Amino acid sequence: MDCYRERVLPRIVNMACGMRSNDRLREQVCDGLHGRVLEIGFGSGLNVPFYPDSVQSVNAVEPADTGWRLARKRVAAATVPVLRTGLDGQALPATDDTFDCALSTWTMCTIPDIATALAEVRRVLVPGGTLHFLEHGLAPDHRVQVWQHRLNPVQKKLFGGCHLNRDIRGLLTNAGFEIRSAESFYLEATPRFIGAHTLGIAVSG
Repeated sequence: MDCYRERVLPRIVNMACGMRSNDRLREQVCDGLHGRVLEIGFGSGLNVPFYPDSVQSVNAVEPADTGWRLARKRVAAATVPVLRTGLDGQALPATDDTFDCALSTWTMCTIPDIATALAEVRRVLVPGGTLHFLEHGLAPDHRVQVWQHRLNPVQKKLFGGCHLNRDIRGLLTNAGFEIRSAESFYLEATPRFIGAHTLGIAVSG
């Protein structure tokens, strides 16, 4: 399973999350990023082309070496410095109040202790810093939720611990973030149990 998680899964994620249909969403979630940015779940660097000019530097947290290797060309082409600075979002190697913004795309579903990870993100953000997020998770419709709960054990086993049914807004609020804006929607041409998404910005107090 470690070989699958380290070598195979990053390639699957690179293909699934690298579809052109996701470009508009990546552009939206990156809009407003500025200054020193922390990106958790950096993966293969699919967000790099969408960093706005207001970003000064990016510190990338990515556990899989394969993901980082897949990101090489994108990192090399980046208009800002991108440095791999950690392997675990649950224990960030940064001092308090280091970053102006944080970015998370399709990451909160997989981190084992997401509450600890969000507490870490809050710790390293400056007061009033923003977390920009694009995540799939618990659907707004009860019928879809039923299927998410049923399929969650299979999803976790096949996709490296990915949860279908995490309540993204609730997780952020419980971690002490104030949600500035959030939009929930279903991806088109995607089964609803995995297509329920939330995109928004949360503010660190």
